[in-house]
Amino acid sequence: MIANGAGLLSRLCNDQNSEDGLLRLVPADGKEMVEFTRSSESGIGADLKVLKFDTKGGSTEKYARTVPGDIVQTFRNFVDSIITHQVHAKMKRDGLLVLLDEFDVIEDKKGLGSLIKSLTSPYLKFAICGIGQDLADLVADHASVERLLEEGAIHVLPMDKPETEEIFFTAERLFKGQVTFERSVIDEIVSVCQGYPYFAQLIGKECISQANLKGKTTIDRAIFGGVLDDIRSGRAFPTLESSYQRAIGNSRDRELILHLLAGQPEEIAMFNSESGRILLKEARKDAEELEIQYIDQLVPRLVDPSYGPVLRRVPERQGTYEFVNPVLRLYVRLRAI
Repeated sequence: MIANGAGLLSRLCNDQNSEDGLLRLVPADGKEMVEFTRSSESGIGADLKVLKFDTKGGSTEKYARTVPGDIVQTFRNFVDSIITHQVHAKMKRDGLLVLLDEFDVIEDKKGLGSLIKSLTSPYLKFAICGIGQDLADLVADHASVERLLEEGAIHVLPMDKPETEEIFFTAERLFKGQVTFERSVIDEIVSVCQGYPYFAQLIGKECISQANLKGKTTIDRAIFGGVLDDIRSGRAFPTLESSYQRAIGNSRDRELILHLLAGQPEEIAMFNSESGRILLKEARKDAEELEIQYIDQLVPRLVDPSYGPVLRRVPERQGTYEFVNPVLRLYVRLRAI
């Protein structure tokens, strides 16, 4: 499994004179280490090679050719070589899964749809992970990709309560009992995190940091309460706080409307169990009570990339938005105004 497709292409095909190891598919087991690397030889350019290190010394075998100026064909050659010589021959596996993680952060997706379509085979599959509607960009350069997306798309729902609890039970096992969480604290963290494991991990890590400062091994309600106080004041998570401050700027009204949108009840915000969308008309009622003016000018700022963006419009439904980062929505709910 290879994470981050954009990074993979860059690592495979840039700096062709490098002698450094590139892609390690089999970890060192104490006897033999196998890794793919590039090497330059006079007259033939940079090739993909496999280096084998063992007690008898090293040997080098040529596996695939780099095509100068053609990053796509080079990637094809490398992938074919990996499947033939490593996945099938050495690992005795049926095929290779290339995982393109955090796909939503890739700005220029041009050509990826065609590449994925042409390379997909019984021996090579691609899995794309991301937040939002970015998969539509793939369809733009290869219409038949849409069929593949419809056949293989999996909507990842938030984790349920037992799954989120397992994060903390696993942490306790890994710490071998040196750190424990009170059950009531786990219940509160699970409730706050709404099934998003990243936020649960952030809070759990901050709880452990606070416990270490106080010389405690049990995460009790006092420690968790201190972490909540730090979140409310903006001291706990610098990255989320930076996004929050950029979104609100110096506008008190924009801060209020952001909190109204983030705090919109799930039974109102969600059209179905698979989406967490925000209805602007519901926020207008509360905005009027708080005497927030010019709401139609405030919301576009939250969509503006200069301020985040925090929100994205849902084009198929008028007056409907969703948070670009759902974890930021949870953070805003806890953040004090």
